[in-house]
Amino acid sequence: MSPQPAAAAPFLQYICNACGLIYDEAKGDPDSGLAPGTRFADIPDDWECPLCAVTKTDFSPYTPPDLSKLRSAAACAGATRPAAKKGRAGVVIVGAGRAGWQMAQALRETDAELPITLVTACSGDVYDKPLLSVALAKQLPLDKLVRETGAQAAARLGVRLLAQTQATRICTRTQTLSTTRGNQPFEELVLAHGAQVALPPTLPAELCWRVNHLDAYLKLRAALGDTPQHVAIIGAGLIGSELANDLALAGHRITLLDPMATPLARWAAPQAGEPVLAAWQALPIAFVGGVSIAGVEANATAGQRARVVTTTCGQRFVVDQVVAATGLATPNRLAQSAGLAWDNGIAVDATTLATSQPHIHALGDCITIGGQASRYIEPIGRQAATIAAKLAVRRAGADAQACPVPYEVKAAVVRVKTTSCPLTLH
Repeated sequence: MSPQPAAAAPFLQYICNACGLIYDEAKGDPDSGLAPGTRFADIPDDWECPLCAVTKTDFSPYTPPDLSKLRSAAACAGATRPAAKKGRAGVVIVGAGRAGWQMAQALRETDAELPITLVTACSGDVYDKPLLSVALAKQLPLDKLVRETGAQAAARLGVRLLAQTQATRICTRTQTLSTTRGNQPFEELVLAHGAQVALPPTLPAELCWRVNHLDAYLKLRAALGDTPQHVAIIGAGLIGSELANDLALAGHRITLLDPMATPLARWAAPQAGEPVLAAWQALPIAFVGGVSIAGVEANATAGQRARVVTTTCGQRFVVDQVVAATGLATPNRLAQSAGLAWDNGIAVDATTLATSQPHIHALGDCITIGGQASRYIEPIGRQAATIAAKLAVRRAGADAQACPVPYEVKAAVVRVKTTSCPLTLH
């Protein structure tokens, strides 16, 4: 009898430590020439992550959380519990960015029948946020930025989507979320509403673009049109530097202003901005460091550009558009209404991501752990798995404090997507 061929090794998955993208050997990455079944070890060393452009050295093995035992436990416990009331409130999620949709996905994986309502101030469309700062360099059509409409994602996951709806208040006594479309009762509430650009008083909101989500980015692109413009970007951190690079590659003239002497100066990596400045010498980017903004005004003079930016040292820049890239801050209205503990953001437990109020958890850009925010993409999937697992245990009638998939805080790997000189900061 001839020997049987050895069974093929199972396909594995690898996660990008910078943006959270998962490379599945079974699926490959056809867009970059990797056919389904391409083993990670066989990928060329110069291959780049399709989202954030790190190389394969910044990927690590990934094992999806095994939630099947939680589903079985919930099903067994359900046989001894009273039947769920018809029209039960289920879980309400606030926010439809990556955190909100990954939370919905993780919850659905633990319970096919769980009522899930997702409340969002935007349309809820699913997109990859890292692409917003490289879309021009990658020559991506605007209609290709949306991977799935909010309605499509809601139908796929069996989620009730309340789009274009503002969440205004949380009542912990009645377990109700007040919104601009009425009150939404909840058994569990998950806050995933992200953060917003922190505008200093000298930057009037009506005169400055704040590019922190897809809707704002699309409006900025519409305002820029097809004619090269002069754009002032306030803030030369991660987002400001990436946008400056991308807009300059599209032919726009950029004035990049920052209080520090070099771009990316706030990073621990020594002289991170020096190679970027060198790479920008061939681009229409003028970096002006060591300045503070005194104000931005509309330019009413006919025939001249629309905005005037002045600095405290007397410099004056006449530009077409102003983009504020001045850091992020978590909105506090919902947290204050619920009496949630606050520490530079919504304070959550480092292991369970629970807030200070029973039945409220939070994840993503809006949270802090020990006062520290981690506004990066990679942790979000792990955070969603932690919360979903804990809520599954709670629904099964087990210890409400139990957390079978504890969250682990890890140091972030950040890819600065300045395509003229990409950097990886650890």
